[in-house]
Amino acid sequence: MTVQVALTIAGSDSGGGAGIQADLKTFQELGVFGTSALTAVTAQNTHGVHGVYPIQTDGVITQIRAVLDDFDVKACKTGMLFSADIITEVAALLKEYPPIPLVIDPVMIAKGGQSLLQQQAIQALKEHLLPLATIVTPNIPEAEVLTGMKIQTDEDIQQAATAFIKMGAKAVVMKGGHRSDVLDAKDYYADAEGQSFTVTAPWIQTKDTHGTGCTFAAALTSFLAKGCSLPDAVAEAKQFIQAAIENGLKIGSGHGPTNHWAYGQLKKEMH
Repeated sequence: MTVQVALTIAGSDSGGGAGIQADLKTFQELGVFGTSALTAVTAQNTHGVHGVYPIQTDGVITQIRAVLDDFDVKACKTGMLFSADIITEVAALLKEYPPIPLVIDPVMIAKGGQSLLQQQAIQALKEHLLPLATIVTPNIPEAEVLTGMKIQTDEDIQQAATAFIKMGAKAVVMKGGHRSDVLDAKDYYADAEGQSFTVTAPWIQTKDTHGTGCTFAAALTSFLAKGCSLPDAVAEAKQFIQAAIENGLKIGSGHGPTNHWAYGQLKKEMH
């Protein structure tokens, strides 16, 4: 049995629903060995972020180097990177190693509205990290910040996707979870080869959506680590997050976490 290794470079969530904790749970559920580099420690729960404590940049870099020097990492994801300094140094470090599939989840704002990315970091993300992306997974508010566009319609989403490809990303999946004008949750995929498609799933009425972005990107990273093509990895990751949202855990009194083991249970039941 060959075990594939994935790496997440992200912040910690003491509430366990997002960030490093969500990533490692997702990797484990999908049979991928998870390694991690912490960029910041956050104090948060289902009501929001109560404190952000960044790790020194050299501490972040040393963690990543320790992993990449030892493990044969098959895919990597970035989540909350916090500062321009961390983003620039991470991008420079990744260029030193043979390219591995890189999933960029441009985490900027927590569910409760707190900013998790400093303003000058946005420019660094566009300049240094996006050109290295195998795929970038923005939600609509994140895409609006990075493209400078107002995104409301299907046409806007397609235009924004094109903008990400122009910034150097090989592919993008525009997540539609913030739209209120459509009946289904629609995610739009486009890549530099000119392929595009939409994945849809029924809208779930729930407040338990904390960590959906991290979890989706971690699932995508897992499927890439296991050798799936980009379109297949996107489609499977969508199934993973849909199961996680549909089968909520109802824990915490705010925006609760999703159910990381729902997908695996559903697969078992199908067999």
